[in-house]
Amino acid sequence: MKAFWTLLGLVFLGTSVTAKWQTTTYTLKGGWNAINLSGDASHDSIGNVLPEFVEEVWRWNPNPDQVQFTASPLVPSAGTPEWSTWRRNGEGNTLSQLVGPGTYLLKCSGTAADNYSVDLKQSPRLPDSRWVRNGANLFGFPSSNAAGSYPTMSEYFATFPAAFAAGTKIYKYVGGDLGPGNPVQVFSPSFENLDRTQAYWFSAEVVGDFATPVQISLSSINGLDFGRTRSVITLRLRNRSDATVTVAIEPVDSEAAPVGQPAISGSVPLTLLNAEGTYEALSNPHNQVIAPQSTIELRFGIDRGSMGSDSAAYYASLLRLTDSGNLFDVSLPVQARVASLAGLWVGDALVTNVSSKVPASTGTSTPKAFPLRWLLHVDEAGTARLLSQAFMGSLASEGNPVGICTSESGLLESAKGSASRMVSAHMPLDTVVSTGTGAVAPSNTLMRTFTIPFNDPTNPLVHTYHPDHDNKNARPDGTVEHLADGQESYSITREVSFEFTTTPPEGISPVGWGSAVLGGNYSEVLKTQGYDFITTSGIFILQRASESGTIILD
Repeated sequence: MKAFWTLLGLVFLGTSVTAKWQTTTYTLKGGWNAINLSGDASHDSIGNVLPEFVEEVWRWNPNPDQVQFTASPLVPSAGTPEWSTWRRNGEGNTLSQLVGPGTYLLKCSGTAADNYSVDLKQSPRLPDSRWVRNGANLFGFPSSNAAGSYPTMSEYFATFPAAFAAGTKIYKYVGGDLGPGNPVQVFSPSFENLDRTQAYWFSAEVVGDFATPVQISLSSINGLDFGRTRSVITLRLRNRSDATVTVAIEPVDSEAAPVGQPAISGSVPLTLLNAEGTYEALSNPHNQVIAPQSTIELRFGIDRGSMGSDSAAYYASLLRLTDSGNLFDVSLPVQARVASLAGLWVGDALVTNVSSKVPASTGTSTPKAFPLRWLLHVDEAGTARLLSQAFMGSLASEGNPVGICTSESGLLESAKGSASRMVSAHMPLDTVVSTGTGAVAPSNTLMRTFTIPFNDPTNPLVHTYHPDHDNKNARPDGTVEHLADGQESYSITREVSFEFTTTPPEGISPVGWGSAVLGGNYSEVLKTQGYDFITTSGIFILQRASESGTIILD
């Protein structure tokens, strides 16, 4: 059980079905360019998010253990593990979306004399740079342009001098064909402005995670993601320098979502824990002073009372962080939904009592609890469905959003390898049960009924290779008669009942009960023709695997 809950937690944390939006403008030239994505632009295919003049896209795949390259990293080489590629003509494509944050090489039509501008809508992400010692770090950084120009490289990396250690080389792409004139080496970091839209090669022999002069970290890996249930998220800021720094923290509205993505109902009503120990609305910029070489923590909450009662509403915005030295400008994603029980729930019923049909047998308790895996999806309207299987990943529908479907065919073909599949193996495959009574809510009882056909592989009375349990009658002439229901095996009707309790069963942690975890008393009646019914009972525990009330049924 412990391993299951751990795995489920990883599935939940790694799944995001919504995003906040911000447009970045990139200035490009004909030939080869290197760009930095401060956010994620995988909401659509590369061919749709980039204009026609972009002919090729290359993504560098760093390998920390690699000591020698197939070719110089400055000159991309197709068909090697260091590079994933996309070409507009479709030739040998191994890349389909602009996943971020990250850096990419773009080849545009024309020559270095041709100038282009690209507006790319992205969902901002927390800055992330993993420096490796093999001399190939293709990085971009969230530098600030608030003072009218970007800071120099020397200014930005003042607290990370390893970036300019002896022997370090820095290169930037300037357009045109690859060769001696592209990329060009940066010889004077003190005079080179660090453009946040560009990516640079660093050959520094160092291991580190430097991304910003003030290190930024969150207690939630998906940004300030309050979902339907979360109440507090901690933002940690560490001043790397020997001087006092003031960080301005400002809520910013999100842009409209692109086609195929959830519409935004409004900005997230953020609150901030003050010195008096109470949460107050964060409606204006908050200035936070951080002493030299010091770390502070800020606790953000959410005013759910101001979000209304529409469970389908989606709130999203940004939290912008800038510093008094005009070195960095970082936008963090913020999102929340109205509290509801919509989403995918996964867990086990632990059967501890079974009625005995053995004469003179007393009692119903079992020596050990028997687990039955259940998948339960609740949509935005409150309809609850028992599922035999569910997939979570990038969907094949327009915009390729991350979501839930009941068939593998509902997934984006290129993303199937990263999708998650969950199965209730004791139910017939491709079964969806939505008819019945009750609702998923504390103090309510949900009842669902379904049938396992007499010839279904999941029927416990069926055995493919046993002549007495295969529903077949072999004749002397070699022909096979397929038997009807009730001749060798029987169809089984299962009436299952989930009684949701306001408090957890004995021995179960109360943390998240009623919001992230549901459960209570479980019972079931099994019926088949000509025999007395069997009753089972125990407890059940379900954990929310996704907050998405949308599901593709197939």
